[in-house]
Amino acid sequence: MIGKSNREATRFYFLYNEKQYLQRNIHSTLIKLYQVIQKLKQDIKEFHSSCLELIRNYQDQYRVCLSEIVTAVHRTQLYNEALQSHQSRAVHLEKCLQEINEQYQIEKQKRKLLHNSLVELKGNIRVHCRIRPLLPFDNEFDDPVQNSSLCEKAIHAVDDETVLVKCNRPGHPLINKTYNFERVYGPAESQRTVFGEIRPLLMSLLDGYNVCIMAYGQTGSGKSYTMLGPHLPDDPALSLDSHGDLGIIPRAAEELFRLISENPSRSPEVEVSIVEIYNNEIFDLLAKDSCTLVSGVKRDVITTKEGKKELSRLTYKSVSSAVALMGLVAGGLRLRVKHPTLVHTDSSRSHLVITVTLTAASPPDSSHQQPNPMLKELICPSAPRTAGGEGPRASRRASSPGAGPVGAAGPPRQAQARLQLVDLAGSECVGASGVTGLALRETSCINRSLAALADVLGALAERRGHVPYRNSRLTHFLQDSIGGDAKLLVMLCVSPCQKHLAETLQCLGFGSRARQVQRGQAKRGVPASGKSK
Repeated sequence: MIGKSNREATRFYFLYNEKQYLQRNIHSTLIKLYQVIQKLKQDIKEFHSSCLELIRNYQDQYRVCLSEIVTAVHRTQLYNEALQSHQSRAVHLEKCLQEINEQYQIEKQKRKLLHNSLVELKGNIRVHCRIRPLLPFDNEFDDPVQNSSLCEKAIHAVDDETVLVKCNRPGHPLINKTYNFERVYGPAESQRTVFGEIRPLLMSLLDGYNVCIMAYGQTGSGKSYTMLGPHLPDDPALSLDSHGDLGIIPRAAEELFRLISENPSRSPEVEVSIVEIYNNEIFDLLAKDSCTLVSGVKRDVITTKEGKKELSRLTYKSVSSAVALMGLVAGGLRLRVKHPTLVHTDSSRSHLVITVTLTAASPPDSSHQQPNPMLKELICPSAPRTAGGEGPRASRRASSPGAGPVGAAGPPRQAQARLQLVDLAGSECVGASGVTGLALRETSCINRSLAALADVLGALAERRGHVPYRNSRLTHFLQDSIGGDAKLLVMLCVSPCQKHLAETLQCLGFGSRARQVQRGQAKRGVPASGKSK
């Protein structure tokens, strides 16, 4: 019993100790828990304080952002209103600019008309300048080291009346020179644009004025391309169908017959002659002479009773369409002398002159009618003509208006106007072209004839008492066009390359001298009497 009690007492003792241990642990745990709770309370308090601070900051920032948004919206509205105002002003300025530009174009056209009228009154020579584009052959024969500098563009079209030349020669400072002409064509301007500026001269032709269009420039500068276009095919009708690159001559042929067709009741007779001036000799490319060893038949310049310069026994052929005219031109071109040089593979070695003569006849009693609106009419006898309208023409001599009684029937009136289309051979530097032998003589004759032409223009510009027309067959033959009553237009053709600068400056100087010539107001054409059999 006592043992059992001891065991019970021992068990209760252990339980008591365990209870005491547990109480101590619980108390310690509760103290720690209380400390954690107190810390959490402090953290919560601090967090609450931080949240309140954040909320206050957020509210402040919200108010600031809201204010900025309101300000930005207001500023945007102001900007939008200002933008609309600027857009409206921009539209107004664009409209004003367009009106000013239109007015400028009108004033420019008026100035051009006034300038042309002044040119008409003074008898000045019209000078146009065409700058060809850079071509592949421009750098074929250059030293590769110098190629880049030599092929730089030195000639620029500032506007449609001004040429800028950048003279950048080795060992010399850069000098810019400007030249002014009636019209300047840049490299990108088309054949159609060029002819558009020349077309009014054809109206002058039908009004009875003599007209001469002459292409001048160094070899390879685009003269033949400007005057003729690409190489003419054997069928002239094909060349007239390819309208894109047609030159002045085929376009003038088309335009001439188009204008004539507008008044078929009074259509003038159209006759063509083609000559080349080769080695200072004139050859008729439409004449047939099997005995001659060169193309064409040699002709001489003669002076008619009226003082006009014409060629003896020159062949004229009647044409009734542009295709027929261009057929004769194509045939003449096949006879034209050409040789390749180092500068140009298809260099023309002669000056080509195509003359289109318009002859209009009126009824015998036309003195009681209005004058012919196309051509000025003068009394002269009709000329006999060969079969088919081909071959040399007989002389037409003007008769005196007072030869018969008033109202009496007399010979039909004849009026003539002449269009000369001149494709000059290009000036050459012998060292650059590499010519020898016969070609060297050709080059010498070409350069001498062009120098003679420059001398004639210089004498006319300075109004010297003596003009040296007879120094060259070229100037002697073209005397009536250069110094007479014809409307003369010189088309300067220049290369843009730096390596051709010297020739370009010479060409532009030639054009500037030509513009200084004052020959008096152009007069309507009269019948020439030197066209003999």
